[in-house]
Amino acid sequence: MFKDKVVIITGASSGIGMATATEFAKKGAKIIIAARSLNKLEALKQELSSFTEVLAIKCDVTIEEECKNLVQETVSAFGKIDILVNNAGISMRALFKDLELKVIKQLMDVNFWGTVYCTKYALPHILQQKGSVVGVVSIAAFKGLPARTGYSASKFAVYGFLDTLRIEHLKDNLHVMIFAPGFTTSNIREAALVADGSKQGDTPRDEGKMMSSHECALHLLKGIKKRKAQVVLTPIGNLLVILNKFFPRLVDRLEYNFMKKEPGSPLK
Repeated sequence: MFKDKVVIITGASSGIGMATATEFAKKGAKIIIAARSLNKLEALKQELSSFTEVLAIKCDVTIEEECKNLVQETVSAFGKIDILVNNAGISMRALFKDLELKVIKQLMDVNFWGTVYCTKYALPHILQQKGSVVGVVSIAAFKGLPARTGYSASKFAVYGFLDTLRIEHLKDNLHVMIFAPGFTTSNIREAALVADGSKQGDTPRDEGKMMSSHECALHLLKGIKKRKAQVVLTPIGNLLVILNKFFPRLVDRLEYNFMKKEPGSPLK
């Protein structure tokens, strides 16, 4: 069903975004890969061009004009947009009492406003195709994660934005999917910001025990194919969402104890 569909993927230079672009390319979709690193995008474009038509566009999703340009260049090249995957995102790890406020602003700019900007300009074209808007969020969109106030706030905001967008367009046959991968192998933890806004560097988790970006991408494509409203991945993720509905204070304690086991955790 994805053959000749025009798909924009933000944050496509690594991790889930790169894996998603690869899977769409293999299925014959025409893909637009967007990220800040044009060198990485060009390398991926060269790799995927054997499968399909690929357009690589440098785009910082915190800049509204660059998001607008991303959509304009896509329409100019392919004449339409069928699917937008809002995947670009950053994380953080620090207690709020120690956190410089610029860190929360940066997370909101990338995770929330990046989704809003890209969706705003792509939406008229997606509505014409009765297509899909996807937001890659996190379990943090359903339950606040300790030492990740800015990350949780931004993902809650994306959830609320997309949930409302779906309701507004109930009669337009617009598909809106909230996609929560859970802990997935990617570079998001290495690039996570600490209290002063610098990058964390090393991941505090065993990446080898997590769901791969490739497997995550397959679930994302399956969710779009079935036009699901919400997809939550990993057994822990699903358990947390379900338990939180009935035993929120228990989940508070379980979550705190789970997160404080991370190497170097600020939780005591």
